[in-house]
Amino acid sequence: MNKKYEVRLQAPEREHIEQLLHGEATSKGIRNRCLVLLLADECQGAIPKQSEIAQRVGVSEATVQKTIKEYCSYGIQETLHYRERAEPARPSPITGEVEARIIALACSEPPEGYARWTVRLLTRRVIELNILEAVGRETIRMTLKKRNLSLI
Repeated sequence: MNKKYEVRLQAPEREHIEQLLHGEATSKGIRNRCLVLLLADECQGAIPKQSEIAQRVGVSEATVQKTIKEYCSYGIQETLHYRERAEPARPSPITGEVEARIIALACSEPPEGYARWTVRLLTRRVIELNILEAVGRETIRMTLKKRNLSLI
């Protein structure tokens, strides 16, 4: 059977992988990729099946396939380093002052006709009081959870 992707590591690549593997600052994900490449290297003789490699390294077979494919398609540098995001993550709209106002609102008496605050009710009230122009329920929920506040 012909293999679509074959790993054949050169001596400098192997040394680079060994350095990464034993480096203190190397993350577990990169270490796993290093181990996959070392085990899949055909220059070392007979290689185990991808399922065996996955079991030895402690990752899924999909991870083994993806690592081998990335190595063959993009090279060792792309495979053994995390890619930068195209756009940075959006900052949270909740600042310290806004968070304090939301918590104060959650700790206050609920509106007339309600026994307690709900996340939906808090979200509506935050928008009504112009604390924030627009905000989702999940943002309010995470803000309360961060401070271990329960609405019950």
